Amino acid sequence: MKIGDLIALYEKKKKKHGSESYRYISELLREAKEQHKRDFHGSDHEQSWRAFKGKNLEKLIEYIIIDEVHHLGLEIVNGNSLERKTGENLSEQLSKVKRNLVIDYGKFGLHLPDVDIVIFNPRNSKVLAVLSSKVTLRERIAQTGYWKIKLAANKITKHIKVYFITPDEDETLKIMRPIKKGRAIVEVDLDGSYVLSETQIEESKKVKMFDKFIEDLKKIIK
Repeated sequence: MKIGDLIALYEKKKKKHGSESYRYISELLREAKEQHKRDFHGSDHEQSWRAFKGKNLEKLIEYIIIDEVHHLGLEIVNGNSLERKTGENLSEQLSKVKRNLVIDYGKFGLHLPDVDIVIFNPRNSKVLAVLSSKVTLRERIAQTGYWKIKLAANKITKHIKVYFITPDEDETLKIMRPIKKGRAIVEVDLDGSYVLSETQIEESKKVKMFDKFIEDLKKIIK
């Protein structure tokens, strides 16, 4: 199974549900898991599936948002591709994007934050937002909060918005009270989290359904 298979499943959801298709990502992943299991040859399918799901959820989200991001005159690059490639292997544009995103650890060097998707202005390589995406918050939310704090501490990167996109399968973001630790981190330390879920969540300025993401992105480029 490949990312193309996930995209094909998403396109089926899109034909059925239209603009509400983002709500059915968990359903899509359940269907993909069955397909992945049929194709799997090995001793530990669960481990293989977790690795596949973690790696490809971010690619699926990138696919879902890329046309609208382009429509705004912005570009997307995968965070891992910036991490893996040296300056010699990056285009001049992406080399500038990388320099505009790194965090200075003094004598310990310059290091990129661990993010899945980077949204930038192609005219000047200015990074506007970074996105992390996981199926549940417990997998990476505290780490994402850490990167927001580090980016905010430097005048070159303090403007960068840090967002978390998730199907929220453990329903950490569903309600405000009693508030769970993951939601508290989003409300205090991040710029926002967007939920791909059939379940309606209790929204706030920081926690919203995924259909609000592009509108919020528009606000930071005005």
